Amino acid sequence: MAEVEAAFARYEQALVSNDVAVLDELFWDDGRTIRYGGGENLYGIGEIRAFRNARSPQGLMRAISRTVITTFGTDFATASTLFVREGMSGKVGRQQQTWVRRPEGWRVVAAHVSVIADPGA
Repeated sequence: MAEVEAAFARYEQALVSNDVAVLDELFWDDGRTIRYGGGENLYGIGEIRAFRNARSPQGLMRAISRTVITTFGTDFATASTLFVREGMSGKVGRQQQTWVRRPEGWRVVAAHVSVIADPGA
C-alpha cells in the first residue's frame, strides 16, 4: 500500500507541475496502455505521450479529495480520486487509475479522467 500511495503522490505532483518526464515514466511503456480523458481517448503509450507533450502547462493546479487506493495482493492496485480546479464552478473531476507492479516499478496501465456536474453543488 505504501508503495502505491507514494507512486500516486509522485504522479499527482508531476501532474500539477507538468513534469512530463515523470508522467511518462509512471505510465506503462506499452501499446496496450489506455487513457480516457475529458476530451480524448488515447490508445497506447505513443498517443498518451503525444497528448502530454502537446498539453498546455497552464491551469493544472487542482485540489483532490476522497482518494481511495486499494491493493489486491502485492502487484495490482486501483486509485480513485475527485478533483476540482479553479474555474470549475459547479463541476467535479473524477480520476481512476489501474496500477500494476512491473519490474521497473509501479505503472499506470489504464486511466480514466472525466468531469461531471457536482452532485453536491
